[in-house]
Formats: sequence, C-alpha cells, structure tokens
Amino acid sequence: MTDDFGPTRTTLTTDDGFELEAEQAVPSQPRARVVIAHPHPQHGGNMHSLVVSTLFNHLMGSDCAVLRFNFRGVGRSGGEHDFGEGEQLDVRAAVDAMASSGESQSPLVLAGWSFGADLALTCDAPELAGWFLVAPPLRVLGADRFKAASDSRPKWLAVPERDQFNPPDQAQSTIADWTNSEIHPIGGADHFLVGRTDKLNALVDTFLADLPN
Repeated sequence: MTDDFGPTRTTLTTDDGFELEAEQAVPSQPRARVVIAHPHPQHGGNMHSLVVSTLFNHLMGSDCAVLRFNFRGVGRSGGEHDFGEGEQLDVRAAVDAMASSGESQSPLVLAGWSFGADLALTCDAPELAGWFLVAPPLRVLGADRFKAASDSRPKWLAVPERDQFNPPDQAQSTIADWTNSEIHPIGGADHFLVGRTDKLNALVDTFLADLPN
C-alpha cells in the first residue's frame, strides 16, 4: 500500500554556508531514496522544471523518498550561480540531507537532468548506490571532475535519441572507458523530453529495481 504523504519544504545548508530551498517527500518505508538535481540555472532551470517535476512526482507516487532543490542563486536559494563549482557543494548538501533523513536502509540514488546530471557525476558520496542521469551534456565541467566515472557503482545515462547537445552515439563514445556505466536511449525524445517522460519513468523504475537492497 502506498503511504498518504506529500512534499514538504525544507532548507539545506552547504559547507560554504549557503541556504538552499528544497522540497522532500519521505514515506515511512521507502523502497528507494532519490535526490534530483535540476537543469542549467542560466537557461531557466529550477527544481520545478519538467523532467525534475516528472521524476519527483512519479517517485513520490511509488513509495520512494525524494528530494529536489534549487541550486545556489535560484529561487529562494542563497548565493549566486558559480558555473558548476560551488554547485558541487549544493549537490553534496542534498545527498547528505537525504542520507540522514528517516529510513536509511533503502538504496540512495543521485539523479539529475542536463546540467544537474553533470553535477551529479561530480559527487561520489559513499552513501550512494548509483546514479541516474538524464540527458547529461558531459561538458559542463572538465572530465576530470566526474568522480563517478571511475566508480564501481552503477550509472545509467538516459539519453534522448534526438538530443541536441549529446546524442546517444556521442555519449557512448565519451563514456567508453567509464566503469559500470550504461547508455539507455529514449526513443523519439529530444533534450527536453516533452511527450516522452513516461519512458523516463519506466526506465528509472527498472534502474531502482535492479539495485541491491
């Protein structure tokens, strides 16, 4: 039976002292815990962007604990855009918050869309069970910043078939020497996944089901 629960507002604090606005939903016994990072702030990205909201609502409705947040300088979050540098601390603050909230036995996954996916790859927190990355450009930061690339934990890259910035063939070439990483094309979709988010929901369910408990 699905818990009757909904999102609540919360505040995250980064290691460099900024407060970030966030929303989380935590059932009593989550099957998984997922943190979702949003797309590029300078192109209108925020925690209510389409793919972030789609994943958040789908996971909340399927007995997962889920947390989304605004990067520094977005909405009510303190600070200002830092071109992917300070934002790494934002991601870690979100992971730390989810790791310390409620049930801690279910797997913890770090997800992100576009800019958020690339920033997720910079975090190799020991609490993580894996990464679910939607349309990652794989160039927001230098490849040496992607700590997850050499990590043995699973990474699924959900890459739209018609992605304008990093289509499946290009993404596959980029991750050829990564550890435990898979490309999963999203048929008929472009970078923004309008009209194709149902396929994304099905894919994240499969990814979570494959994780060890």
